[in-house]
Amino acid sequence: MGRIAHNEEHDKGHERLEHPPSEAQVDFGVMEVVKDGEFVDTHALLMSYPYSNAGFAIPLPSENQECFLEGLKLLFKQCGGVPRKIRIDNLTPAVKKVRSKTEEAQLTDAFIQFQNHYGFEVQVCNPRKGNEKGSVENKVGYIRYNFFTTSPVMNSYEDFTETLRVQLEKDRQRLHYEKEVLIEDLWNDEKNYLLELPEEDYPVFKEIEANVNKYNEAKLDNTLIHIPKASNYPFIYFVVSWDKYKAVSPDGEILYEDFRPYMNKKRAIPWLSIFKDWIRKPRAVPYSRYQKYLPGRINDYLMVEDLVVRKERLVEIVNLLVTHDIKRINEEFYDLISGNNENPFGLDWDEYDSLAPTGGEQP
Repeated sequence: MGRIAHNEEHDKGHERLEHPPSEAQVDFGVMEVVKDGEFVDTHALLMSYPYSNAGFAIPLPSENQECFLEGLKLLFKQCGGVPRKIRIDNLTPAVKKVRSKTEEAQLTDAFIQFQNHYGFEVQVCNPRKGNEKGSVENKVGYIRYNFFTTSPVMNSYEDFTETLRVQLEKDRQRLHYEKEVLIEDLWNDEKNYLLELPEEDYPVFKEIEANVNKYNEAKLDNTLIHIPKASNYPFIYFVVSWDKYKAVSPDGEILYEDFRPYMNKKRAIPWLSIFKDWIRKPRAVPYSRYQKYLPGRINDYLMVEDLVVRKERLVEIVNLLVTHDIKRINEEFYDLISGNNENPFGLDWDEYDSLAPTGGEQP
């Protein structure tokens, strides 16, 4: 019979945790996407159910409280119910004071109200204990490296939400890594344990008081925003949701409304250096990771079989990129390119015209 030595070094191994059905883990993971020809960092809120290994994800522009709660609402709707228990890390939107050796973690008031509305329990992980929510942390990398070999194109948050939903639904048609049962079958069983969605939707918004300078500007998301007539008041309110804001006077008049500044936060793709590289290797253009991010007219213009012509066109675009961004070149394509080339796409217009309606038909 083995002995336990009292002087042995502390065991640093992790205990394997048991996960009952309807227990979920939630965390954010950053994903790079391309929107309108520029890089954008999206913050994917991921929900993983360790019992079945089913995963769900909602892309969001930030990790603030409004995005976090709105993301949870959308995740609940995708799941068709509410998990009985949610395990979270020390996420700032949910936790105002982390757990210590003597005290439990303290949740933010907004998160407690949200929790009470939906009826789930919350378990906050111990600091630096990644094994306590290993399922969701693994899911972040899994989505990145298995679904998207390059940065995916995002037309809108709504469209990309649907893309992720479809990918993760297809992913459930594989065996669970331990149970040797289809994840879909395990998930269909686990869904029966979810709490029902409440009949009334939970409104996610925040009201922020803001000072106004003499230029009619107030700060939101660390960005000065011009608000007409704002300096007529000693202060204004911003009523913010995850994606939009309303600027409201103290007496309730809506002065201005728009998308939140971070909705337009992008990083330019270095097109000038990419095109210069393509000039040296014009044959590589269709195989480049950046080719699918080209705006439509420019892409069609470059996809000619003749490599000499392709190289000439690459040089032409490079010359324009010195003074124009790629979005403007695409939008003003016929003025910028056609001025130097009567037939920029090399089309047989007689053949094209033969496809047009004839007689009294209207196009």
